[in-house]
Amino acid sequence: MHTLTGHKGAVYSVAFSPGGKRVVSGSEDKLVKTWNPETGQEALTLKGHSASVNSVAFSSDGKRIVSGSDDKNVMIWNTETGAQVGTLTGHSGWVFSVAFSPNGKLVVSGSFDKSVKIWNVETLTEVGTLTGHSGWVFAASFSPDGKRVVSGSE
Repeated sequence: MHTLTGHKGAVYSVAFSPGGKRVVSGSEDKLVKTWNPETGQEALTLKGHSASVNSVAFSSDGKRIVSGSDDKNVMIWNTETGAQVGTLTGHSGWVFSVAFSPNGKLVVSGSFDKSVKIWNVETLTEVGTLTGHSGWVFAASFSPDGKRVVSGSE
């Protein structure tokens, strides 16, 4: 067991890569970090958000990371280089939940603006917005077959 030390604020989200060889974390310090879980060593620091990072996730192939932040943005990152692949803008409130579809082609995000958005990772465009929540959306995820989205709010 290792303690992963390096963030300078509360850590709000963590996830293992599909093969378990890396861990990603998102923090109040505006950073996304990747780690080697075997050694506890920090691998990459991903800078780009201007506010707390609330949610992080790996794609199913482990090649990309998605992050959602209080800056209202969703960012896609390359896990090998740490390069920012793109920024998805469109939420008018904090982004509290992000997840990749099983095939890695889509991302879902849930926000304090009471919406759930679906994004195309290849084109970095919004595919659709799901409304109907009467409160902030804290959780969003794809079904195992990628055909449905589930979300939860206050």
